[in-house]
Formats: sequence, C-alpha cells, structure tokens
Amino acid sequence: MIYSAIFISALIAANLLVAIFGPWFSILNSFLLIGLDLSIRDKLHDSWRNKHLPIKMGGLILVASVASYLLNPTTGMIAIASFVAFTLSMIADSLAYHYLADKSWFVRSNGSNLIGAGVDSIAFPTIAFGGLMPEIVALQFASKVGGGFIWSLLLRKKND
Repeated sequence: MIYSAIFISALIAANLLVAIFGPWFSILNSFLLIGLDLSIRDKLHDSWRNKHLPIKMGGLILVASVASYLLNPTTGMIAIASFVAFTLSMIADSLAYHYLADKSWFVRSNGSNLIGAGVDSIAFPTIAFGGLMPEIVALQFASKVGGGFIWSLLLRKKND
C-alpha cells in the first residue's frame, strides 16, 4: 500500500511541477520523481505477483493523472500526456521486467527502467508540449535512467 501511495504522490508532484515551471523542469522531475516511480513500479510488480497488474497499475496512473488535473486544471495536457506516456511506459517496462525474470531484482529493475524511460521520454514531452523536443527527450531519458538507478539502490533488498 505504501508503494502505491508513493507512486501516486510522486506522479502528481511531477505533473504539477512541470505544469508550473515548464519543459526544462521535467529534467529534474525525471531524476527525482519519475526515476522513483519507475523503481517503485518494479516493487509493485513483485508485491502484486502479476495479479491484474495492468489494471492495478493503470488505475494508479489514472488516479494520479485525474488528481493532477483536479488540483490544477491548467495541467490538462500535462495530465493527459502523463497518463498516455506512463501507460505506454508501463506496458514496455512490464514486458522487459518479465523478460528478465531469472535475474536479480536490481538487474530486472534497471533493465526494465531503460525501456520504460525510453518510451516515457519520447511520449511525454511530445504530447505535453506539442512536438518532438530532442534535447528534452535525451535529457529526460538520461535523468530517468540515472534517477531510477539511484532509487533502485535505495529500494533493493539486502539479499539481492
């Protein structure tokens, strides 16, 4: 339950902050908040043991996107972009995470974060800001992968 609350809170904060400060702030968000969400998503994979994973994860993404909009209606396109990008990212991340099933959690998490970060880094700014922004995409990707790595170090099990 705590991972779900952290996931939703981080996504709402990221949406609100980028709506307030603009595209370049998404780089900091990517490192601190989206990197966290990518790693938390992997903890949820394990705790839910694949039981209705797409529905549960999709529900968290939807709740965070709707809450972002309700807290600040000017986040309209940000909330939509977040929902679409995180949904696409969740699908790609899940496939990679399960493909790496025989690896340690740390390897599964960081391997799937690479894929999820790539999908999210292309989809989010393109939808949110109305066009492909190569610099933002590249910096978001690097930030998400780096942030996800740091968060995975903090979240991994002692015996992993």
